[in-house]
Amino acid sequence: MTLLLGFAAVNTGNNLLYLLVSALLGFMAVSGFLGRWNLARLELRCAPPEEVYDGVPTLLGIELVNRRRFLPVCLMEVTLAGERVLFPLVEPGGAQHKPLPATLHGRGHQPLPILEVRSRFPINFFIRRMTLAVAEPVLVFPTPRPCPEGARPDPAGERGLRQSRQRGIEGEVSRIGEYRGGEPLKLIHWKLSARHDQLKVKELSAPARAPVMLDLAELPGAGLEERLRGACWLVGRFLRAGRPVGLRAGTTEIAPACSRAHKLRLLKVLALYGRDQDAA
Repeated sequence: MTLLLGFAAVNTGNNLLYLLVSALLGFMAVSGFLGRWNLARLELRCAPPEEVYDGVPTLLGIELVNRRRFLPVCLMEVTLAGERVLFPLVEPGGAQHKPLPATLHGRGHQPLPILEVRSRFPINFFIRRMTLAVAEPVLVFPTPRPCPEGARPDPAGERGLRQSRQRGIEGEVSRIGEYRGGEPLKLIHWKLSARHDQLKVKELSAPARAPVMLDLAELPGAGLEERLRGACWLVGRFLRAGRPVGLRAGTTEIAPACSRAHKLRLLKVLALYGRDQDAA
C-alpha cells in the first residue's frame, strides 16, 4: 500500500500524498526499530519438572528474563518444536515464568533444543526473531515399561502393615500442613482453612510394607535399556504402594527407602547408568 501511495504521489504531485507516504515510511521505520529493540538483552532459563521421562510429553518451565533497566518486553513469543507460549509483558529487570509443552528423547542429561524467540511488537507490522540456547541440560529418566509378572517381588511381603512417617492418602492424621496444589480435595481441612484464610490439608501417615530390593542385572529384558525401563516402572509402582525400594545397579547399591528425594535418587541412577558412574 505504501508503494502504491508513493507512485500516486509521484504521478499526481499531490503534497498530501507525499506527507501520507512520509508518515507511513516513518511509522514503518519506528516499528522496525522498536521490534528489534524488544529482542535486546533477553535471557531464557529452563526449570524442568522433577520427573522428565524419555519420549513422554511434559511441561517445561520457561522463564523469560528482561535484563533492561527501563523498557519492558512486550508481546514476546517463545517456540520449541512447534509448541509456543506468549509472554505479553515482562517488566524492566523482571522475569516471567510460563509452561511450555515439550517431549525430550534419550535418557541422561539431554540438551534442550534451540528456542526461537519472536517479537510482534508493536503492532505485528514486522515479526523479528532470534534464537536463544538454554545452557543447562535436562535430566531425562528412562521411559517406565511394565515388567512381566514373574519379575515382580512376592506380594506376600505386603502383609503386616505398620504406620510410617511417610505421607500418604490413607492412615491416621499425622499433622496439618499447607496446601501445595497436588493434594486431593478430601484431605483439605475446611475449618482451619477458613480460620487462617488459606488452605490447610490433613497429612496422613502412609502404611509401610516390606522393603523391596531391585537388582538391575536380574531384571528381565532383551537389553540394558529394556531393563532400565522395567526398573523405572517398578520403582514407581512399589513406592506408590508404600513399599520402601532399594536398587543395586553395577557397583552402586542404595538401601531401601520411600521418600520423594529417594525416588528421584533412584531414577537418577537409572538415567545415568552406563554413562556416569558417579550418579549416586
